[in-house]
Amino acid sequence: MRSRSGGVARRRPIVVAIAALLAVAAVAVVVHRVLAPAEVLTTARTGYPAPVNAATGVVGTLASAPLIVDGRLRVYATTRQVRADLPVDARTRRTPYWSYRRWPAELIGVVASGTTVVSRWSDGNLVALDARTGRIVWRVDGPPPGHGYNGRRTGASTNYTPAGLIPATGRSGRAVLVVIGGSGVRGLDLADGRELWRVGIDGSCRAGALTTSGGQLVTVDACAAPQVAEFHDVESGELVDRWRPEDAGPELGLAPLGCGNGGSNCPAMRTSSAGTTRGWLVDRDEPVPVPVLDPTEAVLDGDVALTPSGRELVARSVRDGSELWRRTGREPARIVAVQSGRVHLLTDAHELVTLNSMTGAERSSFPLTAGDEVVAWRPGFAYAADGFVAVERLASAAPPDADDQQFYGAAQPVILAAT
Repeated sequence: MRSRSGGVARRRPIVVAIAALLAVAAVAVVVHRVLAPAEVLTTARTGYPAPVNAATGVVGTLASAPLIVDGRLRVYATTRQVRADLPVDARTRRTPYWSYRRWPAELIGVVASGTTVVSRWSDGNLVALDARTGRIVWRVDGPPPGHGYNGRRTGASTNYTPAGLIPATGRSGRAVLVVIGGSGVRGLDLADGRELWRVGIDGSCRAGALTTSGGQLVTVDACAAPQVAEFHDVESGELVDRWRPEDAGPELGLAPLGCGNGGSNCPAMRTSSAGTTRGWLVDRDEPVPVPVLDPTEAVLDGDVALTPSGRELVARSVRDGSELWRRTGREPARIVAVQSGRVHLLTDAHELVTLNSMTGAERSSFPLTAGDEVVAWRPGFAYAADGFVAVERLASAAPPDADDQQFYGAAQPVILAAT
């Protein structure tokens, strides 16, 4: 009689091998699902909300820095996701109204124009979403930015100063999106993502980019010697001028003044060179010097230049330099943000004072506190739109390279107020 034990013994390695192969295959499927490029789009399930009429005062605190879109939504940026919530005056962040997530690409920048929200990603993708629904309006391949997410915990720099992503309005009224990357500069039609022009400029040589209310893109050619500002028409990409201030040194810096989201549609700018700063109106064909914008502390709202000095704030006309009004406060205050018709001051005692920037009349004043401060804080990024002000709270003694736990002054670092 033939023994069965030998047959079983011979089959056992085969069974083990098959089991091992099945296990490897299962792991491969899991790894593919986890690591394969993917995106998840969750669109709005409710109707588009009405604008909010919020009560004056502190609204609440948030973990992330909001970009307020159309006066109805708050849009946030994280490492791999752009998302919106509502209402604008909710005390904390809410369940997403819509969200868009990608993997393994990282979010580089977010800008909004009207009800269009455009996100830029580390693989170069540009994705435009309809703020009203969260649906994708268009998607194009853009120049890779050469870096990943750098917004820290709050995403403030990703939302408020997105590198190389600038909305613009051409002289014909066309909405344009300017994108700057390693392979050059491109102009896209903001409505459909269609490329309008492309200029083969080394993106790594571009610095200080902004778009003007006169329909031009201004960048500094940082590789030129001496450095020079270039003006391109935002609708055609045509080089209009290469310009530098008289008596400028070899290096040239640009700072936007009075702009919209992402340094867009700026009526003015400030140059810096050889230790000297100068203000310029750029709403015309050529820059026009404006001495009242020379001080680095000066900000702009419309035709009003606002300059703080200790307890005093002086408003002057950018057209003729005449003094419009002057205010002396109870204690020193800094300008943290400006929006159309309003200038927002923050005192050392963390009182937020909002003035009518045209007349100097006080609109509101209240402590910018939420009862959750655990350390002394100083303002970081500040942003204002649609009557709201958002301010990052940074730990007073934290160095710039501190980790997020030590860098921020509260567990919910962003405080939101209605003015």
